[in-house]
Formats: sequence, structure tokens, C-alpha cells
Amino acid sequence: MNNIKRADIKPDSKVKIVKKENQRANILTEGFVKDILTNSESHPHGIKVRLTSGEVGRVKELVK
Repeated sequence: MNNIKRADIKPDSKVKIVKKENQRANILTEGFVKDILTNSESHPHGIKVRLTSGEVGRVKELVK
């Protein structure tokens, strides 16, 4: 289970996401958050976001 909460993610946060097509291979994509798409406080597979590049996926890591 992913323990990153929606409150931890802000627009322009740098994150690593896993896109739907890369879930099995667990390939991560790095970018900056444009929109937070998950409305609930948490999600077992990660909060879904849209990056500034337009890619959509679930947050697996916050990059400092």
C-alpha cells in the first residue's frame, strides 16, 4: 500500500508516477504536478495526478 496522502501533494510538486501502461513493469516517470485527479484523501495504489507534460498516473514517490 502507498502511504502518500493527497495533502502531501501540491501543484508544482516534483513527483514520480507510474502510468497505467507501465504498472506491470513498474516504470516510473518524473515530472511536476499540474492537477490532482483523486478526490479522496488517500488511495491504495496512489493518488492520481496529471503532470505538466500531460501524462497521467499514480504518485509512487515525492521527489525532494
